[in-house]
Amino acid sequence: MSGTTSIGDNVTLGRGVVIGAGVIIGHHVVIHDESVIGDEVRIQDHAVIGKLPTKAKNSATTTEGSTLRPVIVEPGCTIGTGAVVYRGAHLMRDVFVADMATVRERVRIGERTIIGRGAAIENDCVVGSHCKLETNSYICAYSILEDYVFVAPCVVTTNDNYLARTDERFERFKGVTVKRGGRIGAGATILPGKVIHEDGVVAAGSVVTKDVSARTVVAGNPAVKLKEVPEEQWLKNQR
Repeated sequence: MSGTTSIGDNVTLGRGVVIGAGVIIGHHVVIHDESVIGDEVRIQDHAVIGKLPTKAKNSATTTEGSTLRPVIVEPGCTIGTGAVVYRGAHLMRDVFVADMATVRERVRIGERTIIGRGAAIENDCVVGSHCKLETNSYICAYSILEDYVFVAPCVVTTNDNYLARTDERFERFKGVTVKRGGRIGAGATILPGKVIHEDGVVAAGSVVTKDVSARTVVAGNPAVKLKEVPEEQWLKNQR
């Protein structure tokens, strides 16, 4: 019945958890302290909401979670089976997080964005509205994806040009930026700090070592300009 919240078996709710109306929570879900769950949210079996990050002794980007704000899951979101959403994340309205996906701390995801099965969004990322990040895509820490970005399966983004060597790297971590309407094909790799500009396209399997110009298709290893994006594919010309 509309407005009635349903909670499955063996669900663990932490202190101060806020749950809205019409929420459906599956079996064996864990919702940690102070998490805020909006109306009509669906949380499927074995999902974990509000998990604190655990810092490895040699981690370069993870910080302890004692100062993180509570996770916020806005109305209409769906969180799939086995998905993990960390404390400090903010999912805006109607976000869909598929099975086994991970959304790390201090990540903000815009309205109606889809996070595919097994996708991982690392800490301190911003993902816009109406994006689609498909199965097993990997968004590295400190990345920015603007609205209407498409990321195909098994895309890899990176943020460390030093490959975990030298102390200099600690001051130079930089994720990738994908501007509004940018698209990345399956299995592509984007190197640290690179920018894919508006409506830019990276072909499947490419390795992006330089910024991608607006409305340009790049391909290859290293990726080079292949052609212009056809006008009928420009974001502004879509319905």
